[in-house]
Amino acid sequence: MLPQKLIFAQTFSMVDKITPYKDSSKSKKEQVASMFDTISTNYDGLNRVISFGIDIKWRRRVVNIVTHSSPKTVLDVATGTGDLAINLVKTGAKEIIGLDISAGMLSVGKQKVTQNKLDNTIKMVLGDGEKIDYPDNYFDAVTVSFGVRNFENLEQGLGEILRVLKPKGIFVVLETSIPTKFPFKQGYHFHCKIILPLIGKLFSKDKVAYSYLSESAAAFPYGEAFNNILSKVGFINCKARPQTFGVATIYTASK
Repeated sequence: MLPQKLIFAQTFSMVDKITPYKDSSKSKKEQVASMFDTISTNYDGLNRVISFGIDIKWRRRVVNIVTHSSPKTVLDVATGTGDLAINLVKTGAKEIIGLDISAGMLSVGKQKVTQNKLDNTIKMVLGDGEKIDYPDNYFDAVTVSFGVRNFENLEQGLGEILRVLKPKGIFVVLETSIPTKFPFKQGYHFHCKIILPLIGKLFSKDKVAYSYLSESAAAFPYGEAFNNILSKVGFINCKARPQTFGVATIYTASK
């Protein structure tokens, strides 16, 4: 049997190397941006179907956690179409930045922000989560919803988040994880390996996108493994809160 540290290192290395288009010469970052540009117009609808709408409840819990810190400035990394950024208005923050590398996803998000008359509070910014163009110690809170596994270099991205987060600021991550108990573990694998790619092939313009999302979710370190990465980068008070039998986890940490 391989030592736990070696297994963790192999998994951690593997998730960085998983890319949407295996025959492409582009970097993971470029591929991820291109993939999300392609699926941006039907991403929200497919997401609700694939998650059975439970992701809405998970995001509400993230918002509740952030609200307790009474933030004035919030950064939502990998904001996508802005669902979490829009919900974060409930925290009372005066400045919310939604950052994403996909112009297509941001375009959809900007429309939603305008429709909700939130342009004075939320700014949707095209940018790289691994090279955040904001000063040190700028944000009271930083969130990432289903985005950390898409970083090309996970530690670099987390390090950038730590840099722009204020001391005592809160970092909240919502990410997929793998249930450990029967029958949820078996059901999760069936959903990810069969149902999710099938829905993607039937309804998405990009036939490989949802296979990538499934593959990257299965390989991503979760629970204590992800907490260990947060601690290694420099975060403190790292905690993991499994959601819905463990199919997702909310992580909290501070600086």
